[in-house]
Amino acid sequence: MASEILQLGLGPITRLGHREVHFRAPRPEPGVVRLRTADDVFLLAAQVPDIGAARTGVDALAELAAVTDVDTLLRHRLGCGGSGELTGVEVSASFLGRRNFNRYDVEDAVGRALAWRLGAGYHSRRGGAAPPPTHSAWRLILDGTRATLLLRITDRPLHRRTYKRCTIPGTLHPPLAAAMARMADIRSDHRVLDPCCGAGTLLIEAGRLRPDARFCGFDLDPDALRAARANAADLRAVTVRQADAGDLPLADGSVDRVVCNPPWGTQVAAHGLLDGAFSRWWTELRRVLAPDGMAVVLIPDTDDLGTAIRHRLVPVHVQQVRLSGASSYIVRLTAGERRPRQPSRRRTQGG
Repeated sequence: MASEILQLGLGPITRLGHREVHFRAPRPEPGVVRLRTADDVFLLAAQVPDIGAARTGVDALAELAAVTDVDTLLRHRLGCGGSGELTGVEVSASFLGRRNFNRYDVEDAVGRALAWRLGAGYHSRRGGAAPPPTHSAWRLILDGTRATLLLRITDRPLHRRTYKRCTIPGTLHPPLAAAMARMADIRSDHRVLDPCCGAGTLLIEAGRLRPDARFCGFDLDPDALRAARANAADLRAVTVRQADAGDLPLADGSVDRVVCNPPWGTQVAAHGLLDGAFSRWWTELRRVLAPDGMAVVLIPDTDDLGTAIRHRLVPVHVQQVRLSGASSYIVRLTAGERRPRQPSRRRTQGG
């Protein structure tokens, strides 16, 4: 995400925190809501020292509402493409370390103080009910050093893509798919493949990043293909077809880039030729990849790198990510030297 912020010229990075990237925009910038690798984007409203672990400190968080410059905050949100008014308040909180209070305690302390100051209604998350869509979303983070209050710019989180009409089990989180697409360094003349495309998230994120390239996806599951076609309906450069990832209907060396979240058997099991012989996936990837090609794949552990290397794929970048509480790895690989094909041996009859 930090690299996307810098590439878009949104401002200098000021701090990297736990699942956070802070940057300072010189002025309100509508481009911040076009970030595709971010789960969400917020404006800094106020900061005070962290209250520590004691429950007695919770009420002190109401000071965040008191020191927030609401008029300036709303003016900046409007300049960034969000709403310039507040019709209700809902707060989502998180904190690092063990505490003698829960998230709802701090959400209610800040949320009620904000609602009182703004003369607006407050929705508590304590009962589990979803907030009204008209309520503005505030974020509260306690990181052990400071308590930070933030206001979401948009009405809905950035990771909720409008194209996501259909979903299936194992669908990739769109910001992660966008990050993988950026790592693939796709160019306008490239042919891009996802051999296990699922609902099409990776192809769509790559297609929105590089609409002048060509994108093809394959999957065996008819439900996945229906979902991918519905989601990619607005992208003419994306096509999906039914095929087995263990026997792709593509010529040798015909693909410039591969982006893929293969079925590793956790949320989605392998089917077809990959069932019981998953190494065929690596074999086919290497076969269709061009000599100067590149693949960006998501793998569950680094043990799979050994298989990739044996198939003459060279890892050039490995990045750990957390998915549903478990570690996974984004790996960028380049095509190694191909082994020469062995000439066929035919038996001849002597005369």
